[in-house]
Amino acid sequence: MSLTTALALLGGVVLLALLAHGLWSTRRAAARKAVLPAAPQNEDRVEPALGAAPPHREAGDTLPEPPREGSDHEALEPTLEPGLGGGLRSVPWRALRLDPLIDAIVPLMLETPLTGEAALAHLPPSRRAGSKPFYVEGLDTETGTWEPLAPGRRYGELQAGVQLASRSGPLNEIEYSEFVQKVEAFAETIGARAEPPDMLEVAARARELDALTSPLDATLTITLRSNGIAWSVAYVQQVAARAGFVPGAVPGRFVLPAVEEGAPPMLVLSVPAQAALAEDPQASAVRECTLALDVPQTPESAEPFPAFYRAATRLAEDLDATATDDQGQPVTLRAYDAIGRELETLYRGLDKLDLAAGSAAARRLFS
Repeated sequence: MSLTTALALLGGVVLLALLAHGLWSTRRAAARKAVLPAAPQNEDRVEPALGAAPPHREAGDTLPEPPREGSDHEALEPTLEPGLGGGLRSVPWRALRLDPLIDAIVPLMLETPLTGEAALAHLPPSRRAGSKPFYVEGLDTETGTWEPLAPGRRYGELQAGVQLASRSGPLNEIEYSEFVQKVEAFAETIGARAEPPDMLEVAARARELDALTSPLDATLTITLRSNGIAWSVAYVQQVAARAGFVPGAVPGRFVLPAVEEGAPPMLVLSVPAQAALAEDPQASAVRECTLALDVPQTPESAEPFPAFYRAATRLAEDLDATATDDQGQPVTLRAYDAIGRELETLYRGLDKLDLAAGSAAARRLFS
């Protein structure tokens, strides 16, 4: 074989090696996409495309409507039967109620009973004072119980309450003054007499409540980082669905529903908003997503931390990802154990304040 022929063969081998490496690099850089079978043989194994209906909904099911401005309920993620954690049944979540522990309450004394229609017609259009929500309840003349105002009922007394604190901080003097002004205007239109408590006393209570509860406010988060190939948003949804997650109200959020119907979700899995809002969800490249547990929002009896651990490990395995903390370090079994002990301390602290995790008062306060 001549030198020229040998060099030509060697050049061909090098060229083929470069082409193979280029194809491998392109494949590795491409986002892993969801598999969308055209004609599935087993309906139980069909994975949803991005934006598809949650896998556990039955025909005719509806999700709750978003609340209007000033409504008595905060915006919640849709909740369905959870798939991770083993056949937990849905339990109704009771309506919000005023609570002297977290609300400053103003009695509204009526001369004669008032119908629910009349009370509702004169409510302020926005029931917020600054960043704090406030609520109005009536004492039903038939049942003798306090309840949110409703048509077809008659009330012998009314009361309004503004929340003393939230994650935005304690109620301040300006917010309380705005609340009192709205309540007094409402009382005047329905012929009631308002008896608001002293502003300085209320503001001091708000600061004290905020100081006691702020150290107990915690959200556990871990970041799942791809070990190699990027994912599409649709692929993340497909993997999350196998772990029981359903699409949330916000693009790029997938939620593990709570046991209680209408309650906040137990866990939230999020991808970057830029990727979630991309025109082509299949092509958007995602290299990390975040799993979060809002501690005060879920009752301890629902075992949210075990669910958090199971979801984290399963998602990490299925996505070929590493679970990392906020410092970028891998989360080990020892780290999970330490987190569990810290969580126990938080639960006991909330219990001592009569604000058990997952209670109606805790959910409102830590919002």
